[in-house]
Amino acid sequence: MHRFSWLLLAVYPVFAQPPAAPTPATAAPQAAAANQPLDVDRVLKQVDDLMWHVTLGDIAEVDKVEYTSLPPAHAANPRVVGANNPLIIRAYTFIPKNLDRSKPQPLIVFAHQGIHANSDTRDAHIFRELLQQGYSIISPDYRGSTGYGRGFYEQIDYGGREVDDVFLGTEWMLETYTFLDPKRVGMIGWSHGGLITLMNIFQHPQTYAAAYAGVPASDLVARMGYEPEQYRALYSAPYHIGKTVREDIGEYRKRSPVTHAKELQTPLLIHTNTNDEDVNVLEVEHLIEALKAEGKKFEYKIYQDAPGGHYFNRTDTKLAKESRREVYRFLAGYLHPPNPM
Repeated sequence: MHRFSWLLLAVYPVFAQPPAAPTPATAAPQAAAANQPLDVDRVLKQVDDLMWHVTLGDIAEVDKVEYTSLPPAHAANPRVVGANNPLIIRAYTFIPKNLDRSKPQPLIVFAHQGIHANSDTRDAHIFRELLQQGYSIISPDYRGSTGYGRGFYEQIDYGGREVDDVFLGTEWMLETYTFLDPKRVGMIGWSHGGLITLMNIFQHPQTYAAAYAGVPASDLVARMGYEPEQYRALYSAPYHIGKTVREDIGEYRKRSPVTHAKELQTPLLIHTNTNDEDVNVLEVEHLIEALKAEGKKFEYKIYQDAPGGHYFNRTDTKLAKESRREVYRFLAGYLHPPNPM
């Protein structure tokens, strides 16, 4: 039997089940993912875990690790034994093969996109480009990520302890691989991953030497104003914030990067796109205006109706590749990888 045939046998019974109810076209992609049965998520995750080795095993040592983070943000019954135990976070690690470990080497922390999503191989081409430059990478599946069952799914803490999950993954990576240079740590993320990137550099400016935020969710108050009810419900769910933005605007502001613009100290590059159908350009413009008002030095580029919308520079187009080269050139100026593009 082919080595992947057993996967097809395992996946078929799950996908043979009736599909989840369709999500309105106006809802964000992650809202559609949230409708997907969690048993399907588990199977997809197991398949994709193998695909990381298939797609990047030729140039990297690929591993999946576990480390502990902060306890749950909301414990249904805090008196139950173990209710306040540190949460276990899974993360993918990638070390370039033939890396000279006798010299300090740079690290990239990759924050995956999406509310209730996970690190998956649709971004493998970006990981390959980073690995080819000589970067080691860690990409955590922070609390609320899919593929680990409902219990972990409902640990979501958007703009809260998920930020700590990623930061503690950074610390774990530096402690585990002593050849990594703590002065050459960069962080990147798109969309919700962009928000996590921003919140990490705002909260831990001494840890990160440079950062890139692509089409970042930046202003949750504004975001709740233009997203549909199905999307807003992800935040007001009882296991999450538990209130709408109207009921607790302060909580939504606290979780928004735009509120923390004064805290920027890390070299930062921001990209956004005027035809972004997910993170409206107005959100990122609010962030840019707030950073300017605080007198912060940073770089940004607003693309005008770039093909691909929200995914414009994660595709395989000429424009996307050139945009990513802009990102890599920016990062290389601070992180000095062995083989810069």
